[in-house]
Amino acid sequence: MSLPMNVYIENVHLKVSDLDSCKAFYRDQLGFVETSAEHGKVGFASSKESQTVLFLTEDKDARRFPSAPGLYHVAYLYPHRKELARAFKRLHEHRWPLQGFADHGVSEALYLADPDGNGIELYADRPRDQWAYENGILQMTTERLDLQNLLKELDGEPAGQLHDSGVKIGHIHLQVSDIAKAERFYHKLVGFDVTQRDYPGALFVSAGGYHHHLGMNIWNSKGASRPNEKILGLERFQITIQSRKELLDLRKRLEQDGNLVENRPDSFVTTDFDSIQVEFSVS
Repeated sequence: MSLPMNVYIENVHLKVSDLDSCKAFYRDQLGFVETSAEHGKVGFASSKESQTVLFLTEDKDARRFPSAPGLYHVAYLYPHRKELARAFKRLHEHRWPLQGFADHGVSEALYLADPDGNGIELYADRPRDQWAYENGILQMTTERLDLQNLLKELDGEPAGQLHDSGVKIGHIHLQVSDIAKAERFYHKLVGFDVTQRDYPGALFVSAGGYHHHLGMNIWNSKGASRPNEKILGLERFQITIQSRKELLDLRKRLEQDGNLVENRPDSFVTTDFDSIQVEFSVS
């Protein structure tokens, strides 16, 4: 059973070793604003009017396990190409290092990491009528991004305010232990459609014909497991579904498959095959 069209990634929770440096990064480099703050935890959105997309919690005793299943990157979707150009110019002016940039056919993307090493993608989609299909299969490529062409969107104006209220999480990319298990959980149980499985060591799934809401790969984590001790990085992420019936049907499928479910008001939390915590909610 496929998920309905209006599904999206609402937020992600990250555990960091130094909250102050990460707060400064998301505020000064990406232009996020704080939406909530309590001892050792802060929420961020792209504007005061926007929903919170990121929660950071400090744990100085936690450790990073680079090869363990967890976060590969969080991808923040810009509503316009011009906003992505502003983001690139701001990062360049602040001399923040980029790890790469790419033209994926369906989108244009910049790659970097926050001070704690959490992967980030900043991207803007091309219009859907420009997405290429071959034999009914969406084609996502990795080509060199023309940065000079991107900067022409600004026509010489300064970077200015980086975000507007339309910035949201477009997708999350996980590193997982097993691609077949990833497909079984997120496609057959949860109900995402597979959009791309031909890229070596990776799987991409979505709802509503989007290019991907979730990416998963085994490039660094094949056969690995999450240790029992405190882990820096991904704590959990939230997937929001508009239909309460779809949410209840999904919970039933997961329970019948033997997955433990913690019920909350208007949501439930479970873990996938790699012990990655996922919250499913209704809008």
